[in-house]
Amino acid sequence: MSSTSPTQRNAQAKLEHILRHSAQIFANQGFEGTSVREISRATGVSLSGLYYYFESKQELLYLIQNNTFHVVIERLRIRLQGVADPQSRLRVFIQNHVEYFLSHPNEMKVLSHEEEALNEPYRTEVAAIKRQYYGLAREIYNAVASESLPSRISGRVAVLSLFGMMNWVYKWHRPDVDPGANELTDAILGIFLHGVSPVAAEANELSAAGSRTIDSV
Repeated sequence: MSSTSPTQRNAQAKLEHILRHSAQIFANQGFEGTSVREISRATGVSLSGLYYYFESKQELLYLIQNNTFHVVIERLRIRLQGVADPQSRLRVFIQNHVEYFLSHPNEMKVLSHEEEALNEPYRTEVAAIKRQYYGLAREIYNAVASESLPSRISGRVAVLSLFGMMNWVYKWHRPDVDPGANELTDAILGIFLHGVSPVAAEANELSAAGSRTIDSV
């Protein structure tokens, strides 16, 4: 039985509602261009009701960013359980990130464009959880690199480049013409590990053929 009371569940659901709609209006109008009164209209929550959940617009921006990172990290930890193969763990990491932000593009836009809008102590707190997420990515990447990647490649450059690929998806992805999360994950993983050159494509085909041969034995 859950230890969370109905009142607590209702409060959490209402907070998530506020954060989701606030992220949308921040994404559309920008943090500075949005008033709390506009957030009240967009969420359908009174001003006094909003201030029950946050004390200022700064805190609201912090809650959006902090909640987003916590959800992404928690989902990642759950999905990594029982996955030992380094490349499989890297694929889980990419898919978890891509799936979440394809379905939450407003949050991704707020994270990307409103990072500098946070004041202290909120900026330091968000920076800390971002370092935690980066640390998980480095741990996963290092395991892959130790097995199959050239040691001359900087882990920092590699991981930040991967984030660059994943974080920009929300900007260009069109569901009517572009692949869904699974196929997109495979594409990003393949480009990250092997590139897009003809030589890399040939290596991918040989690798796939080798996998089929092993499977048939």
